[in-house]
Amino acid sequence: MTVMKQVYPISIEGGMSRTGSYILMLEEPESGRRIPIVIGEHEANGILIAKGMVPTMRPTTHRLAVSIMEQYGISVTGASIDRMADGIFYATIHTTDGFNNKDIDSRTTDAVTITLLCGAPITVADSVLEECGTPAAPSAPVAETVTVESLERELRRCEEAEDYERAAEIQQRIEKMKNGV
Repeated sequence: MTVMKQVYPISIEGGMSRTGSYILMLEEPESGRRIPIVIGEHEANGILIAKGMVPTMRPTTHRLAVSIMEQYGISVTGASIDRMADGIFYATIHTTDGFNNKDIDSRTTDAVTITLLCGAPITVADSVLEECGTPAAPSAPVAETVTVESLERELRRCEEAEDYERAAEIQQRIEKMKNGV
């Protein structure tokens, strides 16, 4: 059985080459290992939109795909980056209709974007982490990008600590991000 580790998209860095490539950085918090994935400008924009960092006036293609699935009673339960071969990451989007689970082959960037829109977890095969993961640079802490997911984690911590005033503030921020405000 393949061991999977949950990862979080922590940053998108741009302008890394003359071709306009970007780097999507995923991090596995337990070990601090990071996986850099080279992506294009359109893919970077899609992920930033899904993270709530770029508002849109109309639904994007990814939001449309999620809406169609929702209309047919299909939920995204997560995505996994299962392997890497010849410099290409291979991903799967996991779905359910409540009775049947289906796995959909996907480009990694589409899997990440759709999963972010759905608030579902992203996992990476431990073998991929071993092969492609790099340790976090200890001398340069990465500024955490504020995402709905990071705010929801903070919200749970506040609720557990019974800090309801702070929890209410965080809930308002989450709603604003989800509504593109």
